Amino acid sequence: MDKNLNEIPDDLPVPVDDGACDHLVGLKLPDITLVSTDGARVDVSKLNARTIIYAYPRTGRPDEGVFYEGWEAIPGARGCTPQSCGFRDHYNELKALGADVFGLSTQDTEFQREVVERLHLPFAILSDENLKLTNALNLPTFDVNGLTLNKRLTLVINAGGIEHVFYPIFPPNTHAEVVIEWIKSHPSR
Repeated sequence: MDKNLNEIPDDLPVPVDDGACDHLVGLKLPDITLVSTDGARVDVSKLNARTIIYAYPRTGRPDEGVFYEGWEAIPGARGCTPQSCGFRDHYNELKALGADVFGLSTQDTEFQREVVERLHLPFAILSDENLKLTNALNLPTFDVNGLTLNKRLTLVINAGGIEHVFYPIFPPNTHAEVVIEWIKSHPSR
């Protein structure tokens, strides 16, 4: 795998909509608390302001070897770093539109803290390493190297419920811009 985690290779397979998120719009968020990279414990059922939670499979580290030889062949797997950087680069615009932002993965908080630091993310990432939220909402996943990973999706939360879902997401590096356009055309209620 190319260790420039900031780039999206031209030949990545595009994920298809398998209907795995069709059940989510309108659901209330369950009473589940996740640990965030800033040390807070976030009860997702208490997210009443418009909040963006973008879920991704896993971020790589430039100082580590290849996580899985076939990673780039899995539709939607590669691109977590560029996606996070996109939300970082558009964070102030999202805040100006009244949206909070969280990343979400099944990686542990310590791993995620390194990512937040290295990428200078102005928002926290939530750890769902025990799959509590993933299982409660029946979020789409895939298994690699004995790990269960989230498929890439974005939840728009408003008044404690799921208002909109982006799934599948491709390309991930421009996804924050797509979310901004959606928010602009759908003012908060």
